[in-house]
Amino acid sequence: MTRLRGGAVTAVVVLVAVAGCRSGQGKGASGPQQTGGGGTLMAAVDSLTVKGRAPKTGYSRARFGAAWADTDSNSCDTRDDILKRDLKAVRFTGGTCKVTYGLLEPDPYSGKDITYRRGSSQVDIDHVVPLSDAWQKGAEYWDASKRIALANDPLNLIAVDASTNRGKGDGDAATWLPPNTGYRCTYVAAQVAVKKKYGLWVTAAEKAAMKKVLAGCPDQKLPTGGNPTKAPERFRAR
Repeated sequence: MTRLRGGAVTAVVVLVAVAGCRSGQGKGASGPQQTGGGGTLMAAVDSLTVKGRAPKTGYSRARFGAAWADTDSNSCDTRDDILKRDLKAVRFTGGTCKVTYGLLEPDPYSGKDITYRRGSSQVDIDHVVPLSDAWQKGAEYWDASKRIALANDPLNLIAVDASTNRGKGDGDAATWLPPNTGYRCTYVAAQVAVKKKYGLWVTAAEKAAMKKVLAGCPDQKLPTGGNPTKAPERFRAR
C-alpha cells in the first residue's frame, strides 16, 4: 500500500501495475525498495532451492517468539506498526502507537473496503509467507533470532481482511492465492522476496505456481528492504 501512517515505515514505492497486476501494499520497514524489473524477479524465483515440504513436527507459534515483538525498537509493537502503515484515517489512543480505528481501502486480498476497530476487528495482520510454511521449508533449522526476525519483518506482513486470510491457513502459492486476482502478482513477488531474503526453499509445485502468476506481469519488481534477519539479543523464543 502506498500509504504511510508513521511507525517504522519511512519511505514508499508504488509497484508498477501491468497485465492486470495492481499496485499493492509496501512491506518493508524502510520501503520496501523495488529492485530491477521482471527479469530480476524471475531470476530470484530461479535462485530459490527446490525441495519437498518437510514434516510439521515440532512447529509451534512460540518457536518464532512472542507475537508482535518490537524488534525494530521503536516502542510500538509490530502489529500496530503494520496497522499504521496500511490503514487510512488512523486514530490512536494513549499516544501514537495503539491503533484504535482505521480504514483498509481496499483490502488487498478480497478487494473490499474494511473498517478496523480495535477489539472487534475485521482486520488481520498476515504473514505473507506463513510461519508454519517457513518451518517446513527451512526455519526449523534456524536459531531463534532469525525466526523472531521473520515473524516481525514488515517485508512479510500485511493488513488484510480477517475472513479471507483465515481461509489461507499455511498455504503456499501452489495451494492458495488471493481471491483478488489483481493483487496476485504483488503477493507472489512478496513471497519470492521473503523466501530469497531468508533462504527458505520452495516445492516444485510452488515454484511452478509462482512462475505462472508472474508470467502475466513481466515488469513486476522484486520487493526488498524490511528488518534485519537477526532479531536483537533481548528477544527469546521457545
